[in-house]
Amino acid sequence: MAGVSGANEGHPSSAARGSGLRRSQRVCLNIDVEIILQKGKEKGFAEQTKTLIVSAHGALIVLQEPVATGDLLKLRNVRTNEEIGCRVVEVNPGNSGIPEVALEFVKPKGDFWHIAFPPTDWSPRGPESKVYGPQVVSVGTRKSKP
Repeated sequence: MAGVSGANEGHPSSAARGSGLRRSQRVCLNIDVEIILQKGKEKGFAEQTKTLIVSAHGALIVLQEPVATGDLLKLRNVRTNEEIGCRVVEVNPGNSGIPEVALEFVKPKGDFWHIAFPPTDWSPRGPESKVYGPQVVSVGTRKSKP
């Protein structure tokens, strides 16, 4: 991702992002979350928002409260009440005027979202992703009557 530097230089995910490779598949999914920022010993803000995209390594969210690349946040999944530490890796203006914030989990937790992600070698350009509607799978051969 262009413009990501400073706090993330030398971070394992920085090389993957810079080369265009992804550590896990992304899924467009709106999940209610709460974001909590703490600065030192004082409590910062808490904001209710939704994810736009999730992955096994983080999420893309919209966030009205200003944050900067490298900020550490706590993300709480409202449905499950689970919390995880996150790092801001990118902030963009967003299409709706509300900033879109890319977060990565400080410690990866692949099952945080409680969904099954596509395999890492899956591609939306592959033939298996182009099938619409129910698929018919034959399990054996059927003998016809004479």
